[in-house]
Parts: sequence; structure tokens; C-alpha cells
Amino acid sequence: MAKIIETTNLTKAYGAVVAVDDISLRVEKGEFVTLLGPSGCGKSTLLRMIGGFEDPTTGHISLDGKDVTHLPPNKRAVNMVFQDYALFPHLSVGKNVGYGLRVAGVPKR
Repeated sequence: MAKIIETTNLTKAYGAVVAVDDISLRVEKGEFVTLLGPSGCGKSTLLRMIGGFEDPTTGHISLDGKDVTHLPPNKRAVNMVFQDYALFPHLSVGKNVGYGLRVAGVPKR
């Protein structure tokens, strides 16, 4: 199967606090992956790095085989729905989710 998301030795530190510690992850086309863990264990930080909202301290991120480690969020073919309403508080849940699809030119059907 084709790798669609791959992180290699990904670490994110905020000073002395290590939020994500040397994570290597591979998600292949057709897989469904869930990140499960207690509050503060690094799930959101990992997703924010994959989405381009946080820069890793070390490591690499590939999407569809392309290194995107240093690309901004708008240059990555991923979407993220935040836990809070910081993205588009004036839109409904459906419109927030649909926004990325609309921008990508995905037909409504």
C-alpha cells in the first residue's frame, strides 16, 4: 500500500518540556487511525505538526511521499478541525468541515 502520512523521528520540545518524543508513524492509504491518550500526552501537538501549524524540533513529515516538514499549512493537502472554535466561529460544523473541501475544488457530490 502507498504511504499517505509518514513521520520520522518527530520531536517537539517547548524549552525543557518535550511534548512529542521521537514519534515515527506510517499511515497507508485506506487505513483508519486513531490517536488515543490522556490529556497532555502530545496527540494535538502531533496533529498540529502534520497540519503545519507547529514546526517540529527534529524529524520529518511526509504526505503522499513528499517531504512537507517546512511547508506552511496552506501548501499541505490535509485538513484539521480544531477542538475549539478558533478557526471559523461564525460557521456551522458542516460549513467548517466543508471549507477545506470547497477550497480544494472537491465537487459537492
